Amino acid sequence: MRHIVVIGGGHAGCEAALGAARSGGVGVRVTLFAMSLDSIAMMPCNPCIGGSAKGHLVREIDALGGEMGRAIDATFLQSRMLNASKGPAVYSLRAQADKKRYMQYMKRALESTPNIALREGEVQEIIVSPAGDGVAAVRTESDERLPCDAVIVCSGTYLQARCLYGETVNHTGPGGQRPARALSENLRSLGFSLHRFKTGTPARVHRRSIDFSKMSIQQGDARLVPFSFETDPAVAAREQIPCYLTYTTPETHEIIRENLHRSAMYSGLIDATGTRYCPSIEDKVARFADKERHPIFIEPEGADTAEMYIQGMSSALPEDIQVKVYRSVPGLEGAEIMRPAYAIEYDCIDATRLALTLEDKHIRGLFFAGQICGSSGYEEAAAQGLLAGINAAGHALVLTRAQAYIGVLIDDLVTKGTPEPYRMMTSRAEYRLLLRQDNADLRLTPLGHAAGLICAQRYARFIQKKELVEKEVARMKNTVVSPEAANPLLAGKNSALLTSGAKLADLVKRPELSYEALTPLFDPEETCDLPPFVRNAAREQVNIQIKYEGYIAMQENQAQQFAKIEAQPLPRHLDYRNISGLRLEARQKLWKSKPASFGQALRITGVSPADLSVLMIYLKAHEA
Repeated sequence: MRHIVVIGGGHAGCEAALGAARSGGVGVRVTLFAMSLDSIAMMPCNPCIGGSAKGHLVREIDALGGEMGRAIDATFLQSRMLNASKGPAVYSLRAQADKKRYMQYMKRALESTPNIALREGEVQEIIVSPAGDGVAAVRTESDERLPCDAVIVCSGTYLQARCLYGETVNHTGPGGQRPARALSENLRSLGFSLHRFKTGTPARVHRRSIDFSKMSIQQGDARLVPFSFETDPAVAAREQIPCYLTYTTPETHEIIRENLHRSAMYSGLIDATGTRYCPSIEDKVARFADKERHPIFIEPEGADTAEMYIQGMSSALPEDIQVKVYRSVPGLEGAEIMRPAYAIEYDCIDATRLALTLEDKHIRGLFFAGQICGSSGYEEAAAQGLLAGINAAGHALVLTRAQAYIGVLIDDLVTKGTPEPYRMMTSRAEYRLLLRQDNADLRLTPLGHAAGLICAQRYARFIQKKELVEKEVARMKNTVVSPEAANPLLAGKNSALLTSGAKLADLVKRPELSYEALTPLFDPEETCDLPPFVRNAAREQVNIQIKYEGYIAMQENQAQQFAKIEAQPLPRHLDYRNISGLRLEARQKLWKSKPASFGQALRITGVSPADLSVLMIYLKAHEA
């Protein structure tokens, strides 16, 4: 039996353990170590799942058979579809979570999986084989030596963690949890280069101290769209809790400017690299001096707590200044801070040492996932954890940039590396019209089934849905309607009338029309044993595929052209240092990264198309 140890019980660790156990079946045993079992799937920062591009990741996790989508569907407080006024490529689902219930859900999922054992404790050392090329065991703080075949490091922000605000420095992990102190040095001894990154979180304020009448209310969507393809919206629907919007003021900015020197970020206490795309309120005021105000969202932490999350006001200012800053915001004049804002810094690895499977290139059986790889965010962590778990269980699943946002995420981290905490965005995906959140199951569920994560019943239903979509698209393209039949309906839709027969697909492509709007002209294809919510999803898919057919075809052609380059493998042990035609920078970076293919090599900063031409000539010459 293959034994896998997962280090860390955050979002990466949860998906890694579940992915390994489920894909490995009875042939795999998983032991998950967490610093505290009460911190499983903790949300130390924003208690939400999804958002721009992140919602795509959650849909892809679900399509592969991961747990995050089902967990948030069962525990959300509010759900909204972002970018709904734009095209489907950038629609992004976001849900506010009940953080305690989410943690409980995920802990139950782990506990109820027979071949997963949960252990509270710190893994202090990863022990490699005498030859130094493979994992042999782990050693815990109690000096227990646990033999294993693979280790997945999902340490999050715990490695040598410390939390700071003002002059206060607490050597703790997120949420006051104890940090992991020993593993960093062990990783260095194994040859890893470590970086110091920083992120942060805002204060939590008591609900009773907030004047919501001075804020704009932010309601959830009336039409619920779940994250999981298995969730029936009618079953998941519940009364949603509103969020609120307010703004900083000139007084807010003045208080911050006068006290910048007291922030741990500006006083010199912090020398770690912070996240570019989620700056502190100090950074916003200092870097964007032309902005008269910044939006602040007030969001609930749970249905059974009075703590409110103040999104947009992450800070490392002293607590007394935090109080003044928060109370300068409309609606927060009487704010009672329950937990102060803080910055947290931690160790992470240079992920360019990893293969696309997230396995170390030098030590067999050693995998990494989540913020230890330099990423930020629960969704990015969970996506990496799932892939690492599947591959640690004996699979070799690699997702390309044309297959999934997960493929973009992992390729960016292991090919380019990241000089700052990495955040997924739709702009990072070259083929985002192909990688929509609505078709994640069509792209990835067959791969999840092949990896053992999608049960036979779910896969059979997926096949039915896929066939229904294909049949309906074909029918729309082949069915012609007459002007007499169509024009009464078109007139009601303010659409140009027909003078001759037209195919239904051509009518669907009109901006003012849709598949649903045209159903009076035909009987929608029905598959009786598919639930209504699955049939509705299939109809949405038909509409999108027809409406954007030309653009989708263009991106598919681009992806196929690039795949010809991407698919050309490079020898794993090629010594780039001895290829004289390569520029020095290219030699150094190719030798360090050891790319798996020409496509991956081209994405390495400092490697030019000319360098690849030299490389192709070199390989052809040596093949001869």
